[in-house]
Amino acid sequence: MRNNTIFKLSVVALCTAICAPVVEAASPFVSKVYEYRPAPGQFVNELPEYESGDTYQSMLEKAGEQLCGDKMPGMISLGGFGGYVVFGFDHKVANVKGEYDFKIYGNAFSAESAATGGSCEPGAVMVSVDTNGNGLPDDEWFELAGSEYHKATTKKNFDITYFKPDESKVKDPDPSNSAITDRTYIQWTSNYADEPSGYIMRNVFHTQPYFPRWLDDEQLSFSGTRIANNAELKNGTYFLSFMDWGYVDNRPNDEDPGFNIDWAVDANGNQVELSSIDFVKVYTAVNQYCGWIGETSTELCGAEDLHPEASVCKVEFAVQAFTARCAGGSLIVESANSCNAHIYSASGVMLCAVEIAEGVNCIDITHLPAGVYLLKNKTNVAKFLK
Repeated sequence: MRNNTIFKLSVVALCTAICAPVVEAASPFVSKVYEYRPAPGQFVNELPEYESGDTYQSMLEKAGEQLCGDKMPGMISLGGFGGYVVFGFDHKVANVKGEYDFKIYGNAFSAESAATGGSCEPGAVMVSVDTNGNGLPDDEWFELAGSEYHKATTKKNFDITYFKPDESKVKDPDPSNSAITDRTYIQWTSNYADEPSGYIMRNVFHTQPYFPRWLDDEQLSFSGTRIANNAELKNGTYFLSFMDWGYVDNRPNDEDPGFNIDWAVDANGNQVELSSIDFVKVYTAVNQYCGWIGETSTELCGAEDLHPEASVCKVEFAVQAFTARCAGGSLIVESANSCNAHIYSASGVMLCAVEIAEGVNCIDITHLPAGVYLLKNKTNVAKFLK
């Protein structure tokens, strides 16, 4: 606790009303890709295509060209487990109770005469709220708990590291499978004893380097929720079963209803309530290699806000004078008007309601642990530190 410390706090006016249809319409499609960091895979450096001289920034722009501005403008690959992309819309996506809030398009398809699978390369989804208001995806992330999240076969906090290969190494072909040209191409290690290491193999169908060529890293590390393998070899080909719900590139687009923000959970698996989200992250959720068809890698083709007419308006900034100081277990707030307000965690979870009178207020915060919090009313928000 910091006693007798005065914090000069900026208050920003927020547009908390729901955007009406008469307001300039928000685009239902992706407007910006913020991060693209695939794990190694057979479609990496192809979707999107790497060209000599490309940098992280130029590849980020290429990923944006494949995902932004339309329903399904193109396609990108996320490579093996953990490879990810982060994107957003030109507005906050509202959580409309009882409805699916947004949809992410992939390239999954059903096998002929099969309703339970075919080609399913599931990607997990995370969401984030721009709590600090800087327009960047650097706040807390919440996973949307799909059908596999709580199963005993799912591994939480699965860490994996891929090691950049020597492209001139002597290849180690598979004598029993002519499609595999190098069984020991890209090594990986994990933090799970029952799956400590393995390889992204190289196949005859994709001869380009599989490690992202625009990255200088000698190794790439990822972490996430790893769901159980879904591939089964049938009659010489691989059948990849569908998950029940809650994953990208999981079911054919016309069969997938989308994602519900109410599925959000924190790092401990506890459900959180989010009125809207600003950013979406998709990462490959399986660590699986399927012989001649290669590693299981999530592909996505675009995303859509399913109810843009209900989207939360953009934040408008209007700084007002505001001072507060923490004294013992109290937050001393001075306000020009009386109002009802709420205290939120830094991640945007509402904690409690408070009444603020005109003038100086003494708010009991003894029940809050040390940390950063937000005080919000209908038009203002202030960040404070306990």
